[in-house]
Amino acid sequence: MDGAVTAPERPIRDIPLEQALSERYLAYALSTITSRSLPDVRDGLKPVHRRLLYAMRQLGLDPTSGFKKCARVVGDVIGKYHPHGDAAVYDALVRLAQEFAVRYPLIEGQGNFGNVDGDNAAAMRYTEARLTEYAEALLAGIDEDAVDFRANYDGSEREPIVLPATVPNLLANGASGIAVGMATNIPPHNLGEICDALLHLLKTPDARIKTLVDMMPGPDFPTGGVLMESRAAVLESYTTGRGSFRLRAKWHKEELKHGQYQLVVTEVPYQVQKARLVEKIAELFGEKKLPLLGDVRDESAADIRLVLEPKSRTVTPEALMESLFRATELETRFGLNMNVLEAGRTPKVMSLKDVLHAFLEHRMEVLVRRSKYRVAEIERRLEVLGGYLIVYLHLDTVIKIIRNEDEPKPALMKRFKLTDPQAEAILNMRLRALRRLEEKAIKAEFDELTKEKADLNRLLKDKARREKRIGEEIEDIKKRFGKKTPLGKRRTEIGDAPAEVDIPVETLVEREPITVICSDKGWIRVAKGHLSRDAAAELKYKEGDQARLVVHAETTDKILVFGTNGRFYTLSPDKLPSARGHGEPIRLMIDLGNEQDIVALKVQKPGAKLVVASSLGYGFVVAEDDVVAQTRAGKQVLNLPEGEGAVAHAAAPVTGDHIAVVGDNRKLLAFPIAELPEMGRGRGVRLQKYKDGGLSDVATFNKADGLTFRAGDKTRTETDLAGWIGKRGQAGRIAPKGFSKANKFAG
Repeated sequence: MDGAVTAPERPIRDIPLEQALSERYLAYALSTITSRSLPDVRDGLKPVHRRLLYAMRQLGLDPTSGFKKCARVVGDVIGKYHPHGDAAVYDALVRLAQEFAVRYPLIEGQGNFGNVDGDNAAAMRYTEARLTEYAEALLAGIDEDAVDFRANYDGSEREPIVLPATVPNLLANGASGIAVGMATNIPPHNLGEICDALLHLLKTPDARIKTLVDMMPGPDFPTGGVLMESRAAVLESYTTGRGSFRLRAKWHKEELKHGQYQLVVTEVPYQVQKARLVEKIAELFGEKKLPLLGDVRDESAADIRLVLEPKSRTVTPEALMESLFRATELETRFGLNMNVLEAGRTPKVMSLKDVLHAFLEHRMEVLVRRSKYRVAEIERRLEVLGGYLIVYLHLDTVIKIIRNEDEPKPALMKRFKLTDPQAEAILNMRLRALRRLEEKAIKAEFDELTKEKADLNRLLKDKARREKRIGEEIEDIKKRFGKKTPLGKRRTEIGDAPAEVDIPVETLVEREPITVICSDKGWIRVAKGHLSRDAAAELKYKEGDQARLVVHAETTDKILVFGTNGRFYTLSPDKLPSARGHGEPIRLMIDLGNEQDIVALKVQKPGAKLVVASSLGYGFVVAEDDVVAQTRAGKQVLNLPEGEGAVAHAAAPVTGDHIAVVGDNRKLLAFPIAELPEMGRGRGVRLQKYKDGGLSDVATFNKADGLTFRAGDKTRTETDLAGWIGKRGQAGRIAPKGFSKANKFAG
């Protein structure tokens, strides 16, 4: 259209996609870190929690007022301060009211707010809430310019950046959250112990962290339990700001008739849902993975009471509980990661001492700001009181000016040299305030405020006075919420690292015959009973796959896996997948590279010995007890130069007095096994000499019984071995007629 005004076109900039993505993702990450996931070190709160408390205060929901519907609270929060989903805000509100979720609840709830079984709270239209005294302590002084405010998301309201926080909430209630590229996880602690540490740090700013940990020996979880961590580990965690704490359920033994007993769990680890825990124990019991347990019952009412019955009187309470600690969430680990936002809004992993110092610095700043605010208030009041005193000194003149002047305010200001606020206050006085008693009260108030102002000015100039005042505030908090109060009494018992309880595997897993099957492609599974190789071959396999290694074992055995890298790995049969499916790749269970293969699969026999050998014809004897690995990384036993590998079936059991070796060249050599050294790890000694090729197989036998080997489809025993028996390291001679074409003793 002619004459139409068009908006100027914005210039188009060419930016590499990588740069554009990086800038936008960085902005998102920073927003997540600072405005959602990490708590502030000063008040220990995330924005949603801070906005909840502030909105409830604005609604007048203090501890002495009535309750209001949670829907009203949530509506105010999302409408004024936190423009997100109401479900997320209500979930945050509910958690702050759950006594089993937060150590010192910030919200007092009325109605169904969920339980330790994991049941959800009722809808917010049914529940009501108000602030607790603890939350009130967090908000104390917020109207006295104690903290900075900022505009809310649409600029229509003001909200605090941080709360004044009379209480050290970060450590008292802990925090957890996952941001972008970082996370935080801080356990709750006992407020009385935190106060002791703060008071000590006030007196001794350079205090050793060891001394602080003496006062704060560990977390104090709302659900109790027993902290089973060594003193050294706790100190290390608090020093670095990273670590973990082992937490166990609290239990005791109850004697029954006829020598019977039962164990009763009264406290479960933090954040463990009791119903899910009972369900897991029952599931493991049904799968016969808890053979020491006879029965489990949940007799909980208001308090937790989980009853565990042993299978027999011969089972010790310690063994039964140890089996349950290993298999269930009756024992958990709570990770420590004190990653918080500093006052400058910068994420940082802090030590315990750093966190305590940051709180004290915040309290110092709040004290200074509140004191300056109070001084300003006093000065304004003294100014007004000064005007009132002038009225009483010249009462008749003041009344005459007010009665006769059309504009009395300027006249009063000129006559008595009053300030505008003084003149305004005089004109707004009520007649009843002109009593003689009021004059005395004003003089008394004037003197009292003058004295208070002088005290505040001395406080602002003297750091020692400020530290003393902060110490008095901390003492008050300790008195209100410390260990002598029902809320502040320590709940988590401080223990030490648990002693090792040696429980044989057979007591943890019911002994049953099984068959372990490993396919050509490395898929492993377990079938019940002892299957023949033919029966194992008839199981379903993935296309192009078939049975390769079949081993008869029992559920309590340890399965040894020997790889071409010379490493032994250990598997527990009870943790292997069932033969009802195809199984799982063995490489997901052990750290065996794709370029490596499985040499042997066998049942570990305590006290037995093996011959291990490499493809170049080197080997030695090793005790089976020495090859058991504790981790998925396995245990290096046979050292191999680059390009050399272990021989298939090279992990041969030592069952006789002689050893037979056969090379790729079909030459066989036998010699006394005593010529082989017994080692824990190494390359070994030469077994057989080759011009071309290498070692193909190894077997042990008794010379008196002869050497047994496969000859086609049959088994043959050769007793006349005079031509093949020699010295270790010789070349040997061609194997007997009929010997396996695969150059293997087993076929």
